[in-house]
Amino acid sequence: MSAPHLPKVAGIDPAVPPPAHTHAPLPSPAAHPPPGAELQDRLAGWVSDLTTLHELTERLACTTALDDALNELLKAGAALVGARRGLVVLEPADGLGPAVTTGLGLAHADLGHIETVPRSATAYGRILDGLPDADGGPDLMADPAGVDPRHREVAARLGYAASYALPLTTDAAGRLGAAVWLYDESAEPVERQQHLVGLYIRYAAEHLARLVELERARAHVATVAEELLPSRLPRVARVQLAARRRTGPRGGGDWYDALPLPEGALGLAVGSVTGSGPSAVAAMGRLRASLRAYAVMEGEDPVAVLSDLELLLRLTEPARSATALFAYCEPARRKIVLAGAGHAPPLIVGDRRTEFVETSLSAPLGMLACWEAPSVEISTEPGETVLLYTDGLLHRTGDPMDRAFARLHAAAASVPKAVRDDPDAVVDHVLRTVLPDGLDEADSAEDVVILAARFA
Repeated sequence: MSAPHLPKVAGIDPAVPPPAHTHAPLPSPAAHPPPGAELQDRLAGWVSDLTTLHELTERLACTTALDDALNELLKAGAALVGARRGLVVLEPADGLGPAVTTGLGLAHADLGHIETVPRSATAYGRILDGLPDADGGPDLMADPAGVDPRHREVAARLGYAASYALPLTTDAAGRLGAAVWLYDESAEPVERQQHLVGLYIRYAAEHLARLVELERARAHVATVAEELLPSRLPRVARVQLAARRRTGPRGGGDWYDALPLPEGALGLAVGSVTGSGPSAVAAMGRLRASLRAYAVMEGEDPVAVLSDLELLLRLTEPARSATALFAYCEPARRKIVLAGAGHAPPLIVGDRRTEFVETSLSAPLGMLACWEAPSVEISTEPGETVLLYTDGLLHRTGDPMDRAFARLHAAAASVPKAVRDDPDAVVDHVLRTVLPDGLDEADSAEDVVILAARFA
């Protein structure tokens, strides 16, 4: 009996199954990739990794402030190792600072809890202390017997089950600190991630070393500048004094001074030396010290004081110029005689008036063969405050000078009456109003000096 025929479907003969004695069908071409495909995949992966690494290092290279660099390092490292939180502790081995702890996804209180863990109980702590096994790497909480009790308690409180730490070191600077990333689950980066983050950390450590040196230089310049300025303002009868100074990142030559003079008088001065950096700070110190000497000898004649100062500057530092304003005050009479060399006019702030003092236009010191300008005499009413300031206050606004002067005038006029008896409050209000949104505190190429004197 013959086998039945299979039915046709839509006019197409159904496939006939192969006989049992025939060979199995050849595998589909897709089952075996073409030659070189695996190598191409690996190369594509390497290119992708290098591109990512390049982008992250470029972003880090764009940071010029230490805090910004630490934050960028944490974010990039977290992306590379697949973590969500972390912290970096900057603690140079030479002990010269700066010492900084920065967190990612951790509140200030969280950082405080982590700092209560004995340093020898954490991988990053062993790195910071330079212990023999301080190579970093994974630190898992899975084995309670091998974990310090306090570390286990803090990990449970903050909700992390593992960490991965790496040292921040360079050949030249040595150990700078350590970075650690925290995992919510018991995990650690795979070999590829460890390789990438290792390359990134090596570059980051070099960048941080440069920023640390820059930060130290800034701190040294700022310290020297502060030492060259009055450590405290003098106490003089019938006068209240207040001063504020904001210095740029490189340190500048803006300065102020207030010194008691014979017969109950008071000398007030503000000035600015051209340039920035250590040389400008040193020149500022020499100029201020010289002005103090001239003020003691002939302070009642401000023009003579500035003329002597101009001669000294021209003879000792011919390549440098400076602006200065010196005021000889008699507090008992509320009388002020002042002279300025290329300096902005003082501002009188009171209940009945807010006005600039009309001074003659004059060149800065060192700009002409012989400086000379007439003095100006003014009288203040009881309770009025005289503001002396440097041009940096106006330049930091970014406005043209006429608008900057108008902004300063408006700021002084808007001082609340409740605080006009406090020169510190007056100065702070003027600073915040003229330079809003943190411009008064932000790093800038322009120094700012304000000296306020309130007469009773």
